Amino acid sequence: MPARIIGTGSALPEKVVANQDLEKLMETTDEWIRSRTGIEKRHIAVTETTTSMAVEAAKRAIDSAGISADEIDLIIVGTVSGDMCFPSTACQIQDAVLAKNATAFDINAACAGFLFGLTIADAYMKSGMAKTALVVGAETLSKMMDWNDRSTCVLFGDGAGAAVVRDDDAGIISIVQGSDGARGNALTCRNREVNNPFVKNSCELDYTSMDGQAVYKFAVKTVPAAITEALDKAGISPDQVKYFLLHQANIRIIEAVAKKMKQPIEKFPTNLQECGNISAGSVPILLDFVNQEGKLVKGDKIVLAGFGAGLTWGAAVLTW
Repeated sequence: MPARIIGTGSALPEKVVANQDLEKLMETTDEWIRSRTGIEKRHIAVTETTTSMAVEAAKRAIDSAGISADEIDLIIVGTVSGDMCFPSTACQIQDAVLAKNATAFDINAACAGFLFGLTIADAYMKSGMAKTALVVGAETLSKMMDWNDRSTCVLFGDGAGAAVVRDDDAGIISIVQGSDGARGNALTCRNREVNNPFVKNSCELDYTSMDGQAVYKFAVKTVPAAITEALDKAGISPDQVKYFLLHQANIRIIEAVAKKMKQPIEKFPTNLQECGNISAGSVPILLDFVNQEGKLVKGDKIVLAGFGAGLTWGAAVLTW
């Protein structure tokens, strides 16, 4: 049976950093950031962590779904910024929410992480391996930024989003996903180098590096193609879709996708103005925003799409 989203939740850090605040830290301007990205502010973790935000988002999604945690038999977390190498963020969520019957693990598909997690949950349900899953996207990207690199650090924010999905008679209709490792150098963050008694290297961690133009060109070509493929598989036209919920990377990308899909921009809700790019957290946080605003009605057709480092991408067509 297909996986249906029955509850959503999100959590953002308390501290809000506006573009004007960044003007005091580096050589940039509010006008430069807004005109190129659409971002006006972002939430930055101070006391929060990837795990604490993921747990809060998970609890809110469970409450929204109206289920008890012991009904969850699968927890998947998409993240590139977990607090621990191990245990996984998913296992920490399992402990915190008392989901004692769940199998829990993390995945790394960067900004497409939530879509990949949703795909895995759907596959588990269709195979009969799970009935109720918690899918989370959570990031603390501020700890991975070089705050002297004004071209990159201004783009990102912190936060977590979650969805409870359950096998049902309706839900996910089609999913497409893909990767292009040959272009992976467009967006990178190097891990610790090998350092042991037999070789000495630096133990310092790297910062995020991005070729913005390469990522933009990839996104405006790949995302519409992925959405079109998913819609064709579902037998649904773009006109039948109520909302297209895209990864919140850049307003110019979203506008370009809307134009290529020949759909009004009003069908592409955004929250990047106040959140920035939250990688794997972006799509589920936006989904929760739209859900909490009461904009989704049972039976609505919506599209979720994520894209980012890897390079990776995914698109899902589903019935609300």
